[in-house]
Amino acid sequence: MKIIGFQSGHDVSYCVLENGVPIIHEELERFIREKEPLGDGLEMALQMLPEEDVNDAKYFVNGCPRARKTYPEILAKKEPDTKMKSLIEKNDGKYFIVGHHQSHAANAFFSSNYDEALIITVDGSGTEKNDWMNIESEFGETETFSSAFTFWDGKGLDITPIKRIPMETLTIGSPWRIYTGKIFGLSSGHPHGLAAGSVMAMAAVGDSDKYWKDFYNAFMAGGGGPSSATQKNVDKYKPIAERSEQDAFDVAAGLQRATEVVCKEIMTPIIEERKPKYICMSGGVVLNSVMVGKMYKWFPEIEQIYICPVPYDGGLSIGGSQFIYHQIFRNPRIEWKDNTSPYLGRTYDEKEIRSEIDKVSDKIKVETNIPDEMVVDLLTSKNIISVFGGGSESGRRALGNRSILCDPRWPDMKDIINEKVKHRQWYRPFAPSILRENVKDWFYKDVDSPYMTTVLDWKEEAKDKVPAVVHLNGTARLQTVTENDNEWYYKFIKKFEDKTGVPIVLNTSFNDREPIVETPEHAINCFMGTNIDYLYFYEYGILVEKRK
Repeated sequence: MKIIGFQSGHDVSYCVLENGVPIIHEELERFIREKEPLGDGLEMALQMLPEEDVNDAKYFVNGCPRARKTYPEILAKKEPDTKMKSLIEKNDGKYFIVGHHQSHAANAFFSSNYDEALIITVDGSGTEKNDWMNIESEFGETETFSSAFTFWDGKGLDITPIKRIPMETLTIGSPWRIYTGKIFGLSSGHPHGLAAGSVMAMAAVGDSDKYWKDFYNAFMAGGGGPSSATQKNVDKYKPIAERSEQDAFDVAAGLQRATEVVCKEIMTPIIEERKPKYICMSGGVVLNSVMVGKMYKWFPEIEQIYICPVPYDGGLSIGGSQFIYHQIFRNPRIEWKDNTSPYLGRTYDEKEIRSEIDKVSDKIKVETNIPDEMVVDLLTSKNIISVFGGGSESGRRALGNRSILCDPRWPDMKDIINEKVKHRQWYRPFAPSILRENVKDWFYKDVDSPYMTTVLDWKEEAKDKVPAVVHLNGTARLQTVTENDNEWYYKFIKKFEDKTGVPIVLNTSFNDREPIVETPEHAINCFMGTNIDYLYFYEYGILVEKRK
């Protein structure tokens, strides 16, 4: 059974689910090199997929109701557009619309390996259609509604709504988007992407006691978008943030603390009542990895918090498809090791890579048959190395296949990369990729974080060993790596450990103020335009160096 899911509007994406397994997931931004572009996920799928894949699909799933703004009248009538109709008729298939938070919840739960879990979605807003899956009787609402928070029971083949928090009474994601742009002057929204990561980094060195209550009150006022409470905060805190760098840090810390207080208050009653061992989370707000890490301290009885590789709206295409496959068609769950992988993008063969290398042959030196051990040696000599291989990562975290790697033992390496490669603020941290079996020796909590979704405190004795990946407040957003996750990357880090005694490498996304590189052409362009020392196509042992 083949299902094509799509997300339109922002975070444009499509996926192909074959017998329940996501075999490809791609986002528009990777190809047009523009963060968070607006577009149509179905059109992208039809352009990118081979004709035979489209012809084999019987089911098409829109994971975001009314997001295809090109066809509002048709969607309001719950009918596919003419092109969709022709596909369905040709393939003898069906078209489904799945609710926004419903798709988030499905992606969170069905991508996990848990048979039972509490599911939490936290987003800016999301529209549900009550006539779909009889949500009206479950939520007690009328035709459509928007939510900021939703809670679900996940059990076996079913996700069942427990509670929702209407956007009209609480919203977090939408004010964050406004604050990043209007208070901090960071890019916020289309077409330049979000800057929440910068604000979280600033918050780590700010005084959270000063300003958090105003942000808390604005969140609790709800309404979404530029509400009066949100606008008052913009007017009040923009001048403060502009006074000095430390003032900006303090405002950011207040915003982050307010976010944490709201999330804790909303989550606590349900978590205390249901006492879950496992929590699955999705929605754009769960990219706040600092908040996710705090949850382990708030709720110590939780054994594991699972966040899927694409928790933001780009993952709705996957979640909607998973919902149809499991809950509607009652197909059995799939073991995690055979289910969700973050490496759902395209692979590129040696011919394609060498074709791009040849275009800049006069500017580079190329070595072949290079073993990983040699690259490890280059890392330990303080070189910055970009790596490219396998399928590209689905989502906004580089996880070893489209990454820039460094030796974390050099204290000044963070500053070097921020200044010479990423061209971003000095306080922005970098993530450690750590062998899963070693987490307990380096961090205060022994948990899985395969998709770089959780910020944890380092153990005190570990900080001096890897200063380049220790944030200013003694934390890190870690990626745990197993051989099953990424065999090459695991073995590479293992070789680094064999040489240095440290089972950790510094990992940041292979890009420069743009979406993560997708193709060999993107990789070459980014490498040539930055101060990266080497480019390593690890599948083919090809090492590229610029000519002096």
